[in-house]
Amino acid sequence: MHALPHDHTGARIKRLRLERHLTQRALCDLAQVPYSTLTKTEQGTLPASPRLIAAVARALRVEVATVTGQPYTTELRADELDVLIQPIREALDVYDLGPDPEISPRPGRLLDDDAQGLLVAVRAGEIKRVASQLPGLILEQTTAAHLENTTQGWSVLASYYRTAYDVTSKLGHPDLAAIALARMDWAAQRASSAVVGAMSRYMRGLTYLRAGQYRTGQRLVHVGLSALEQADAGRERDVVTGQLHLGAAVVAGRAQDRGRAEGHLAEADRIAAATGDASDVHWLSFGPTNVAVHRVSVLAELDEYGQAAQIGRAVAMPKTWPASRKSHHFAELARAQMWSGQLDDAFANLLRARRTAPQQARYHQTVRETYAGLEAAKRQLPDSFLSYGSWLGA
Repeated sequence: MHALPHDHTGARIKRLRLERHLTQRALCDLAQVPYSTLTKTEQGTLPASPRLIAAVARALRVEVATVTGQPYTTELRADELDVLIQPIREALDVYDLGPDPEISPRPGRLLDDDAQGLLVAVRAGEIKRVASQLPGLILEQTTAAHLENTTQGWSVLASYYRTAYDVTSKLGHPDLAAIALARMDWAAQRASSAVVGAMSRYMRGLTYLRAGQYRTGQRLVHVGLSALEQADAGRERDVVTGQLHLGAAVVAGRAQDRGRAEGHLAEADRIAAATGDASDVHWLSFGPTNVAVHRVSVLAELDEYGQAAQIGRAVAMPKTWPASRKSHHFAELARAQMWSGQLDDAFANLLRARRTAPQQARYHQTVRETYAGLEAAKRQLPDSFLSYGSWLGA
């Protein structure tokens, strides 16, 4: 029995292609992808890589989420997460209405503590708890920021918007994630914070990476790095600068620009050697470990799967490292191992991704595509493998 028999990404690509009356050859020409890769992906015998998904989405003029099938509404409903999305959307929509006369915000210190707590919780993989608390806190801080009109108030509001981006992007709502980033940038401008503004551009760059618009993603990272030149010198600026270089490295890797990717990795590595572990600076998890896991991602984007798997196995993650980052690394390592034929190791890392941050792994596109690839490659599937597919939403 196949765990994902009918609606895998390849099947959606075929359906979208036929709706537009395109042959496989025609789509390959439009998307600039190999014919054999597309045909095997449509058949379900080859997993869809992020680069293929983005190229096909651009060629068909649809969103990446349409190709991947996100959001996964059945699973969201089963986890009672679907009802939490609309309140977030509504909270993001009142940003410019001024203070709400029916809201009496608590002291700023308490709201700041809650904002920091949500950043920690989402990195611990507690997506449902964060999603349930977030709308009310956004509304409260929106009123507080308008009433106080202080740098601190707007900065805290930008933090809540950042968490809205974290939650909605992890749950497969890219449209809402884009709105959250626009709100984050809006609040950063009112806070006159070059650092927060640069972070919002870094995150926007990642959204363009997922959409396959690599040039725009690179431009956004460049704008973010330029904005950081206005920030005060110090560890905070160094950490955010290093993180932007890591984002730029992945964008360059996806664009198959090895030289640029290696250059950004080298610069991030240099900065990390000076900052050391800086996981708590804006909760970006920056430091030598994050450089190492990004190197694995970049190598995978460059189709160097064997080397990515070899380096990925050697990454030693601190016990205090956020569960969300650990889970993401396990998913990336599993992808590299699957593509390099290390099927048992790949499934073991999918299990680790699930065990470390189950709510994140369940909605992680890399987890799903890697599982589909393993399913296509293995002739005999153990019960644990099939149950994993059921958990993903068979």
